[in-house]
Amino acid sequence: MGLESLTSKNLLGRSIVPPGPAAAQCSIIPTSNAPLLSGLEAEKTRHMPGGGAPLAPFLVASLQRAARLRCGEQLHALAAKSGLLASNAFVRNSVLAFYARLPPSLASARKLFDETPPPLRDAAARNTLLAALARAGHLDRAQRVLEEMPRGHRDTVSYTTVVTALARAGHAGPAAAVFRCMLAEDVVPNEVTLAGIVTAFARHGAPAAVGVAHGFALRMGLDGFVIVATNLVHAYAGVSELHFARAVFDQMPDRNTITWNAMLNGYVKAGMMEKAAEAFWRIPKRDEVSWVTMIDGYIRAGLISDALKAYAHMVGEVGSNGNEALLVDLVKACAQCSAIAEGQQLHSIILKNGFDAHAFVQATLINFYGCCGLIGLAQMQFRLSDKSHIASWNALLASLLRRGLMHEARQLFDDMPERDTISWSTLISGYVLNECSDMALQLFFTMLNAGFAPNEITLASALSAVAESGTLDQGRWIHDYIMNRSFKVTDNLSAGLIDMYAKCGSISDAVQLFNHSSDKFSSISPWNAMICSLAVHGYAHMSLDLFSQLQRTDIKPNSITFIGVLNACCHTGMVTEGKQHFESMTRRFGIQPTIKHYGCMVDLLGRAGYLEEAEQLVAIMPMKADKVIWGSILSAARAQGNVGLGEKAAEELAKLDQTHGASKVALSNIYAYAGHWTNVSAVRKELEDENLERQSGSSGFV
Repeated sequence: MGLESLTSKNLLGRSIVPPGPAAAQCSIIPTSNAPLLSGLEAEKTRHMPGGGAPLAPFLVASLQRAARLRCGEQLHALAAKSGLLASNAFVRNSVLAFYARLPPSLASARKLFDETPPPLRDAAARNTLLAALARAGHLDRAQRVLEEMPRGHRDTVSYTTVVTALARAGHAGPAAAVFRCMLAEDVVPNEVTLAGIVTAFARHGAPAAVGVAHGFALRMGLDGFVIVATNLVHAYAGVSELHFARAVFDQMPDRNTITWNAMLNGYVKAGMMEKAAEAFWRIPKRDEVSWVTMIDGYIRAGLISDALKAYAHMVGEVGSNGNEALLVDLVKACAQCSAIAEGQQLHSIILKNGFDAHAFVQATLINFYGCCGLIGLAQMQFRLSDKSHIASWNALLASLLRRGLMHEARQLFDDMPERDTISWSTLISGYVLNECSDMALQLFFTMLNAGFAPNEITLASALSAVAESGTLDQGRWIHDYIMNRSFKVTDNLSAGLIDMYAKCGSISDAVQLFNHSSDKFSSISPWNAMICSLAVHGYAHMSLDLFSQLQRTDIKPNSITFIGVLNACCHTGMVTEGKQHFESMTRRFGIQPTIKHYGCMVDLLGRAGYLEEAEQLVAIMPMKADKVIWGSILSAARAQGNVGLGEKAAEELAKLDQTHGASKVALSNIYAYAGHWTNVSAVRKELEDENLERQSGSSGFV
């Protein structure tokens, strides 16, 4: 029905705009260019008692219900031409609120606000604009509007809007500053303000800041609100103060699912999976967030089976398959433990939900099949993927290198339409892992000449290649490159440099580098590099002294540390000390010895002449001895002239490797030293008959 057919009576009557959703369609509102009212009708309307009261409620109600921009613009035109936009604050603020509510029309809201004379900009109008700016992320503009507001207009709503917006955006400092201004002006915060400032203080990462917010909530009596207490639980958990988080949690008279999830998330992030599971099963009404948090915790803890079981339970209880991020994390977990069947089931769920359209999902699936050794399926998945995404190319490249398919990997690399730093780094590290150090270094310098900037992984791989090839000059050049380009020298890079200098024969440079940066190390890797390097180069006492220094720091040793320590003891014949360190691995540090640690101990005992004790250690090992261990036994037996043990070691070596000619040569020498010439002849005849040869040694320095 067009407005032209409406009389003044019809326009102002109640029957024209029926109550309910029909009014929101705005079918009776003309465009802004159409005549809304004749001059006479408009004049009558403006001069009605009450200032056009019947039209004002209509405009306010219609603007509140309007959902389309065109509809609001028509109502805006009607308000302007009726004079209510200038004379009625409720109508003016309703128009402003309509524009502020729709993100695309924020500019219209700001224009309307700016065109409103300052005396007519009341607190409601300013707060409406503040909320719109905050929702849109225009935080600098929102702060300026707050600062420009007359002091009498800045109320709890004004400050709360800005504080919470800054806190959610991670701007903790500015949020705290606005909160302090709020208190300085004696504006009383409410529970929403406190919840926001707690979030802001939590982002400082300092327990003291969270404690300040908690204390203020207690003084204001706002700690009883669920939103405040929940944010306190989340904040304390975020700064690793889980005992305080649990204390707040336990004192809450009412908790919702969000509160439980906050406590659960705190336990998961701290790796306390037993307590996390206890809290999880106590949640009265678990939602998808609860399940996803628990699954994430299991994945972080390496409990892949539990993560998959939890996912199956989630699908049954919540009726959701999760989002693409969760499924990608689960597929990655399956790749780590080669859970092929489970990974393929997740693949089918990804397909059914259409998540395979995402580039990062495609790359994850290629990587999954590659990690599980299913190169054919990885290649098929690559063919089905979007070739415009470099992530899929990189995933297949890594899969090929993982299987040692160097030729295929290089061909794929050469065929790539474009490459990034990850592409170059992947191939360089692949060459290093497959003992092609020269090719790795050649590719590294080609990468630099092509204008690609290396990352930490690239540089670490290049240093490993130098360490294997022994080209010290290239190692020094890479070190200078790192320093001149102002790269952040991480612990991993420091470890790579130390290892490179040591393996290239410049142990003095390695020690100098370590001493220069040891106070900056935060992880064990540089310490391990130095301890192991000193042990290998014969500086056993320096290696053990360095281990003693390590124990005076907050850095905990790991299994690699003890390989260096036990090697140091082995080179100096320190049997008692070696035994003590070996026992302390489990007793003091909770590190389970691997076959390499047992190998070090067997070598230590054998070199010191404790052959019987070495044999007993081999017998009680939780794993079968390998060629290295039996080789150590054989060498020790030869040195001590122990024919019986030498024969046993040679027999075990033959079981492990029938082509192991060195063991038969060693056994022949044992017989020779013992004067058993008949046995010597028999062994040497075996060598001739089986055509076994000792491999010639080689050196990277020659």
